[in-house]
Amino acid sequence: MAKGKGRILSVQSHVAYGYVGGKAAVFPLQCLGYDVDVVNTVNFSNHSGYGRFGGSRASAGELGHIFDIMELNELLQQERLLTGYVPGAEATAAVAALARKLRERNLELIYLLDPVLGDSGRLYVAPEVVPIYRDALPLATIITPNWFEVEVLTGIKMTDPASLRQAIRMLHNTYRVPHVVISSIPLKPWLTEFLPGHLRPPQDSADADYLACIASSRTDGASAVFAKCFPCLPGYFSGVGDLFSALVLAHFDKSRDSPLAHAASQAVSQTHAILSLTHEAALALPEDERQATDEELDAREPMRKIKRMRGRELRLIQGQDIIRGTQPIEYRQLEPWMDFWAHV
Repeated sequence: MAKGKGRILSVQSHVAYGYVGGKAAVFPLQCLGYDVDVVNTVNFSNHSGYGRFGGSRASAGELGHIFDIMELNELLQQERLLTGYVPGAEATAAVAALARKLRERNLELIYLLDPVLGDSGRLYVAPEVVPIYRDALPLATIITPNWFEVEVLTGIKMTDPASLRQAIRMLHNTYRVPHVVISSIPLKPWLTEFLPGHLRPPQDSADADYLACIASSRTDGASAVFAKCFPCLPGYFSGVGDLFSALVLAHFDKSRDSPLAHAASQAVSQTHAILSLTHEAALALPEDERQATDEELDAREPMRKIKRMRGRELRLIQGQDIIRGTQPIEYRQLEPWMDFWAHV
């Protein structure tokens, strides 16, 4: 009998169809040997990118009631906690209160907080959610914000090396987060120039063809920064951040040297391989299920967009050997960024 790796409590969204939120996270965690206890913050038909979707959102009272019964039944004994999308300020506060309780009970708790706030300059949540996340940051072991979420949480617009350093320093020093991973970073010219030569994309490629991942760990007063650039696949995929965060948590092993760099490298490699598989599968679909985005036509013919979204759902089941590590994939190792803090 295979030996399990322990228990994870996953608190995030759920969809009946497709792979976002918990549907993108729980199966990979189970493939990697974890028992996963699940609390759904929303229960939707499918993700909102389809245009048509419906379902229910859990209230703060409903979430609190679930947490209270689990507590009474002594079912809150997990060694790891994963939180993702939560609808509204009151519900977010209820999840933060649970995280605080678990942290106070177990100082060794490994808590990955994915602060799902928005992307591409737009908030997905009400503005009053932001300070609740800021207050919860010191509870986290690891956070996995995107570029926009780092800017929202820190209040720092990252436009040059100095502001990037300032934002990461604030997350470590002000909010006391030991481990920070910023994933799927669009390469701006100043960031490409800031990267050491060995970490940059090939010279004959355009910045838009690549994304970057930056990981920073602070231990004993010093921050070690790692980075990797990787090819950007065309098209729109949902659930990628949810899958990535789950894989970072699953692979995080404090007994290793540079545990965050190892976990982020595994997560980048496996997520990119799953996306490549998904992209290839989408290209093989009938033409009417992979038509290009056209807002006017999509609005007039809703099924046009729905078919496109349906065809680009993550191929997690087909890619489970990638997740289990039994199928060879290209390993994309994050490498030390030795001079990141130079000239500070």
